Amino acid sequence: MVHLSWRILLPLFIIQGATSIDVALQSEPPSGAKSVASTLLSFSIEQDRWPDWTGVDSPNNFTLNALRNLAQLTGVPSKIRVGANSEDHTVWSPTVTINSDKFPAPNSITPYPEATSISVGDSYYQLSKFLLPGTHMTWGINLGLNNITNAVNMAKSIAKAFSSDAVKKANVILDLLEIGNEADLYSNNGLRPKGYNVSQYVSDWEAIAGPVSTAAAMSTTGVKFQGAAFAGQGFTPTQIINLGILNSAPGKFISTISQHRYSAAFCNGGDFPLTSFMSKSSVRGNLTLWKPDIALASQHGLRYVLGETNSIACHGAPGVSNTAGAALWVIDYTLQAASLGIQELFFHEGIGFKYNFFQPINLNRSITDGTAIDPPQPPHIMPAYYGGILVNTFIGSSSNAQIIELSISDSNISGYAAYEGGVLKRAIFINLHSWLQSSTGTRPSVTISLNGISASSATAKRLVIQHADDTSGLIFGGQSFETSDASAKGSVVTETIDLQKGFSLNSTAAILISF
Repeated sequence: MVHLSWRILLPLFIIQGATSIDVALQSEPPSGAKSVASTLLSFSIEQDRWPDWTGVDSPNNFTLNALRNLAQLTGVPSKIRVGANSEDHTVWSPTVTINSDKFPAPNSITPYPEATSISVGDSYYQLSKFLLPGTHMTWGINLGLNNITNAVNMAKSIAKAFSSDAVKKANVILDLLEIGNEADLYSNNGLRPKGYNVSQYVSDWEAIAGPVSTAAAMSTTGVKFQGAAFAGQGFTPTQIINLGILNSAPGKFISTISQHRYSAAFCNGGDFPLTSFMSKSSVRGNLTLWKPDIALASQHGLRYVLGETNSIACHGAPGVSNTAGAALWVIDYTLQAASLGIQELFFHEGIGFKYNFFQPINLNRSITDGTAIDPPQPPHIMPAYYGGILVNTFIGSSSNAQIIELSISDSNISGYAAYEGGVLKRAIFINLHSWLQSSTGTRPSVTISLNGISASSATAKRLVIQHADDTSGLIFGGQSFETSDASAKGSVVTETIDLQKGFSLNSTAAILISF
């Protein structure tokens, strides 16, 4: 993806803070607790290499296993959005069976570039049948080309796939169509002339969306539109709503407002200190910007999601996005977003991207600098995946969890509580203070004491990380997912916490407590 850099990450002095922290925790959810969806942590997939994720003649079992691990924790598969930069470079062709892509040459900054030209046929969309049963999907449609015929052909092919016996038997459901990806950047990326404005966008969107809504039979199928999908504040939901998009015939099918968010951008390379990325204040600064848009969506009865997000734009930054520190960032970022009322976050994934939760196929180039790998690296789990495991464990499988952020005095320790049926069930604490391979001396830790609950003991699982800048070797509750098939390896390890004495938490670690 090509993004502007929205928030520059600056180096921070690392101060461990107090060695003992008291945290107030209520046995019942306070009035500000937010209901959280079982699909809070979902995925956006770059459209060009979609068949690599699903498999072609048979399912990609590594993808299925990696997604199944997450689904088993909440009882529901993550939602999948397919689109992004490739969305506006895709055309439907009657002579293509699955897909035919043209890629630019890789380089050290972008070892796995997106395709600049993608032709797809009917079988391309039908690969959705290889996802987990119960998966709900969003599919992107090309607005960049500004060609109604192509958009309608894409919509018809998508509708045909999801009405096919194979996809229906697989119980994979089409929820949303998204027309255009990051149209606020069109005047920068050549898809529209310089000066392209939000009023022109609304006109273009309505002209395409009308025929697409008819082609997808939206009035009878229940499929809706995902609106906006902007890269930042170049265009805003407020602007398009004020311009009447919701009152247009196709706009009445908009059920969800999507915006995209990254903490910075690696499009031209650069140095992004991991210590500044693992920052409680940076996480909050990158999310609170959306509060007005969240409120506006709610006012109009619309869902609000980050339809594409991850650490650092343009596939991530080496030494940051692919590290253990990113796993801790995923936990705090996702739960902070939920506490603000963001209903789902779609973490963007692409073949060979540095910020992936997992790589689903063999890679023959390094994801960090593009150098050749011989023999190729097989499919594998990446550190961010552990963040997803902890988030979904924290949410649980009740489908009615409510969460709150806990007030913690330390500037780089975060905490959240989860309630079910009005009862405290779980709490999670993330220590974002960095412990690096270059760190010396004794690894700092804090002792956390919980006040306000009657329970005397609880059980806990820890996310154990050797160093924030490690790219493998994470362990959660005694188990590793860094296996050849993404299955958990190792016996589950839990510990009993004496709540009267509190518990310790190392720098660069997380703990999940169950009451």
